[in-house]
Amino acid sequence: MGWPFGPGFKLLLLTGQRRGEVFDASRSEFDGDTWVIPAARVKNGKAHIVPLTNAARALIDELPVIDGSRKLFPVAGNPHASVNGFSKGHPRLLREMAKIMKVDAVSHFILHDLRRTVATGMQRLGVPMPVTEAVLNHISGSRSGIAGVYQRYDYQREKRQALESWNDELERIVGVIRPN
Repeated sequence: MGWPFGPGFKLLLLTGQRRGEVFDASRSEFDGDTWVIPAARVKNGKAHIVPLTNAARALIDELPVIDGSRKLFPVAGNPHASVNGFSKGHPRLLREMAKIMKVDAVSHFILHDLRRTVATGMQRLGVPMPVTEAVLNHISGSRSGIAGVYQRYDYQREKRQALESWNDELERIVGVIRPN
């Protein structure tokens, strides 16, 4: 799929982040191989550091700058707003998925399923649950309740390893991940 949904959907799958976190991202959130999603843009209200794989970094670097916008995915004609129109992009994604899967139609799939796919794939690859949860920016399990008061480790090194393993798995399944 082309701009903006194709690259956006790929970034969802490469990083495991939420739709709004990806499609509302500003270029200033990215520094080298790290993406810092500000607290104001995440569900739990705590800034989230996402290590970027080479494929994710290449995809971001290849995104066009439209109308001088600081957004990764700006609205055409309004560079300060983020793209929307997912109701149009979603059916296109389903058609592309059906072609790849060689089926007539994909009956049920929502964008959040990409996030579930990342989590499930990481678990299948042997990534420990606390690391998967850290990649997704979930505060649950060993990071919730009273345990969360004491457990402050951020898993940055492990998150990077998990996302690298996930990237390798995606490349094993679909080949080299290209920006468009």
